[in-house]
Amino acid sequence: MCRITAAGKEAAVARFVQEFPRAPQAGRDHPALRGCDDIAWADFPGCPAGVGALLRGLPAAACEAERVLCNVLMDGVFRLGPAMPAALPFLLRLAVDPAVPVRTGLVEVLLVVAELSHPVDGGGEQAIRFLGSDRDRPERALCRAVFAEHADLVRGLLDDRTLPDGFIPPDERASLLKVATP
Repeated sequence: MCRITAAGKEAAVARFVQEFPRAPQAGRDHPALRGCDDIAWADFPGCPAGVGALLRGLPAAACEAERVLCNVLMDGVFRLGPAMPAALPFLLRLAVDPAVPVRTGLVEVLLVVAELSHPVDGGGEQAIRFLGSDRDRPERALCRAVFAEHADLVRGLLDDRTLPDGFIPPDERASLLKVATP
């Protein structure tokens, strides 16, 4: 399975900061990002310290910040990284802000995170082999807890009329609602 190493994640953040040196300052005052600099991102296994810079870079260098952020917060194609639950409140708050340039991209990320947050242990041996057991991937339950804690944002996002019509298909709406309901 395709995995990005911790060193690869660090290098990606360093390239982003070098290429967009002003971007991390641009979002410093965004209300959705309050507290992102208080998190010790590097304390999460395989997570670079620069996640806060990527989150703050979303308003200025939107597409590249989103791309690097997604790569950093995932442990592979179908695996949430250990830092995803800590980043999720910021992603939710940014996604409900119509002024965020990559808002629709963030909504798509949230839909993927919601789908990957569903419990797997009851899904059969093949699912466990492919996705890992819930015991081995505690970030799934932690993400469900974050979605539930921020259920008002999830419902607001699903009711938002500023998103394109049909942007969130019915099955993905149901998946998002399911993880946001304790």
